[in-house]
Amino acid sequence: MDVWTLTGASNLVRAPFPIRAFTTIAPELYNMHVPAGYTPYHIAIFSSKGSDYHHEGGDMDAIIIYWSKTGNTEKVALAIREGLEKAGAHVSLKRVEDASDVDYFSYDLVCVGFPSYEWSPPEPVTRFLKERHKVYREDGRITLGAPQVPGKNALIFCTYSGPHTGIREARPAGLYAGQFFEHVGFNVVDEWYIVGEHYVSEDRSTEGRLGDIRGRPTQEDLNKITEDARRLAVGMM
Repeated sequence: MDVWTLTGASNLVRAPFPIRAFTTIAPELYNMHVPAGYTPYHIAIFSSKGSDYHHEGGDMDAIIIYWSKTGNTEKVALAIREGLEKAGAHVSLKRVEDASDVDYFSYDLVCVGFPSYEWSPPEPVTRFLKERHKVYREDGRITLGAPQVPGKNALIFCTYSGPHTGIREARPAGLYAGQFFEHVGFNVVDEWYIVGEHYVSEDRSTEGRLGDIRGRPTQEDLNKITEDARRLAVGMM
C-alpha cells in the first residue's frame, strides 16, 4: 500500500471518502510516515492555496444482466442490486432478452448472472455474450493481449444445484462467461457460485453431492449476497 503524508504548512485531515489520487504531490510528501489515526487511503491534503487533492471516487454506475427460469438466479440478482444500492451505486437491472443494446463500457460494473446448465451458461446467455462479443470485435475493442481498460469491471454470478459433482459443475460456466469480459479489457472482480434448489426432480435436491438443498437460496444466503455486493461496491468506489 502506498504511503502518503505531508510536511510544511499544509494541514492533514481525515477525508469522508477514499482518496485515490492527487493532482499535485510535492516532493517532500514522499517516503514520509502516516500519522497515527490515519490511513493512506483516507488522507486529504490542503495547502494555503486551497485543495491539492483530487478524488476519483464517487458514484458508481452498475448494471445487472441475468437469465432465470425457476427464479433462483432472479433472487440473487435482486439481492445484488440491493447491496450495490446500499453502497450508493446507481443500478440498472435487465433480463438478458432485454439487454441486446447494452454497452458494457457505459458502466463501471457489469454483473451477469445465470444458472449452470450442463456446466455451461444457458443458450440465451451464450447467445447474448457472443452477440456483444461480435459487436466489440467489429469495433476494434478486442485486441491481442487484452489490455485492461481502467475502471471497467465485471462480476459473474452463477446458480447451480450440482447433483453430480457439486460446484465443479458451475465453475466452467462462470469462467466461460468471464472470458467475454476479459477479452474486452474488463477486470473480472469475482465469480460467485450460489447453490439453488433443483426444481426438475426432487431427488436432485435431496440426494445429490450437496445433500438437501431444498429452499436454496435461503433468505440467509440472499442476505449474505447483499452484504457481499455492498462490500464489493464500497471497495470499488
